[in-house]
Amino acid sequence: MSQLPNFSQSLSQLIACSSISSTQASWDQGNKEVIQLLAYWFEQLGFAVQIQPVPNTTNKFNMLAKLGSGEGGLLLAGHSDTVPFDENRWESDPHKVLNQDDKFFGLGTCDMKGFFAFILQVSKNLQAKQLKKPLYVLATADEETTMAGARFFANSQEIKPDVAVIGEPTNLVPVVMHKGHMSHKISVQGKSGHSSKPNLGINAIEIMHQVIGALIELQKQFNTNFNNDAFDVPAPTLNMGAISGGDNANRICGHCHLDLDLRSLPGMSDDELLAWLSDALKPIAEKYPGRISFKELHPSSPSFEQEKPSSLIDVAEEISGHSCCAVNYATEAPFIQKLGCQTIVMGPGSINQAHQPNEFLAHSEIDKTTKVLTQLIQHYCLK
Repeated sequence: MSQLPNFSQSLSQLIACSSISSTQASWDQGNKEVIQLLAYWFEQLGFAVQIQPVPNTTNKFNMLAKLGSGEGGLLLAGHSDTVPFDENRWESDPHKVLNQDDKFFGLGTCDMKGFFAFILQVSKNLQAKQLKKPLYVLATADEETTMAGARFFANSQEIKPDVAVIGEPTNLVPVVMHKGHMSHKISVQGKSGHSSKPNLGINAIEIMHQVIGALIELQKQFNTNFNNDAFDVPAPTLNMGAISGGDNANRICGHCHLDLDLRSLPGMSDDELLAWLSDALKPIAEKYPGRISFKELHPSSPSFEQEKPSSLIDVAEEISGHSCCAVNYATEAPFIQKLGCQTIVMGPGSINQAHQPNEFLAHSEIDKTTKVLTQLIQHYCLK
């Protein structure tokens, strides 16, 4: 067996494998290089490794590695892709780890290639014959956009672990609940014409103004009627994120588009949200027949909750020293949970670093994370 890299070496090699996911084709990349690197390392450690092409993607792959045999066991999961970056705001090369000020700087150090570097280190002393139950490592594709890798893996139902830990940056706090996420484009089709004769056209911006008013009222209803105090933002949220329309000041606006993002509480379904959205816009749609439409921008991500009582929550709280919590962002947890296992999100680093220029993983995370992962493996695979 060739010499495997230490933690900082493996982190540097992972960050050097660019694997950006983006809805913009000019940014979007495959993840084959990073997946092959992970596969090579885990094969060296005696894991049985599968590389799975993710359907309906371009050059995107999942990797599943398994050590040991039998039923149940522990799944350590994470995504192999990163977000794009703004070169002008980075003070170093995003694809080269800069080890400075007791931090590792680089794109994906925290969110979340660093997690795989930790798993590699804690797996070095494991022997398959020692394991009473299997240890699985899953690296997915496209989490930052469509979550295609996790969706595909959940649907294929290849494994049935007892528990799963997704290593997103939570400062090693066990996350047991998060909101869902869906995004839609509302389009208004008006009728263009010369601005000097408004009565001969239908101004799409004026209709969109009414749509926006209805959406603001819908958010007020959410605030009044739905509440979950586990979240620091306790109500579902509706964000109007981008608007475009028209072509000139002296023309009646013939078209207008609004992109919005909805974040649901656990227990709310996509169908319910769409029904509320439809009901809110119904009076305007009836006033302007055939002129208002909406379509999904990206596949939605469900909300997530690991219900209590849960032995995994108890173990994670004890090992990490932190009480469990809820977060407002979405993860792959609801898809991994479909495997039929208790599931939490818990990993090194802070979410405040994710998607930021000069992203970093602090050196102080190394010993803590190594200890947590070692104890999880001991509890679920070695006992």
